[in-house]
Amino acid sequence: MSKQPSVKMLKDPGHLIALGLGSGLAPLGPGTAGTLVGAIAFFWFFYSPVFSLTSYFLLCAIFFFIGIFLCARTSDFLDSHDHKAIVFDEIVGFFIGAGWIPVLERFRLMENAEIQLLFVPLTFVLFRFFDIVKPWPISKLDRECQGGTGIMLDDALAGFFTFLLAPVICFLLGYL
Repeated sequence: MSKQPSVKMLKDPGHLIALGLGSGLAPLGPGTAGTLVGAIAFFWFFYSPVFSLTSYFLLCAIFFFIGIFLCARTSDFLDSHDHKAIVFDEIVGFFIGAGWIPVLERFRLMENAEIQLLFVPLTFVLFRFFDIVKPWPISKLDRECQGGTGIMLDDALAGFFTFLLAPVICFLLGYL
């Protein structure tokens, strides 16, 4: 039987990260709360002076691999595979999904830079859709991959689908 996560777990830096700085403890929609933390972190990093396209995708890769270890550790502690309170995978998945925004900005494919503020909510909704509905092959990964890799991989794939589909939607709506 799985253990219930608690605020006390946030004293451990690894659990703090895996639980999305505490957002995974939200009583309703912890995955959505974790994705919101990802969106806030995206804005913070995207507009920071250290931002570059290379640093962005390097950060995504580093977070993915760190997430495998941290999410597995917290999952083992809670005695439950992919407990709903573990939301670092949503944060990383959102980062992967939002990667299309700096790519288009880098190559000057946006007509209006202010429209970027609308791109984050679109990315948020698309990512949550793929994460919740889990269309094939996300559902297959979710069922068959275990441990930290399984926890991270389905959200990374949801982020990748978001990365591909969001700019297409914006193009069709005339925003690009």
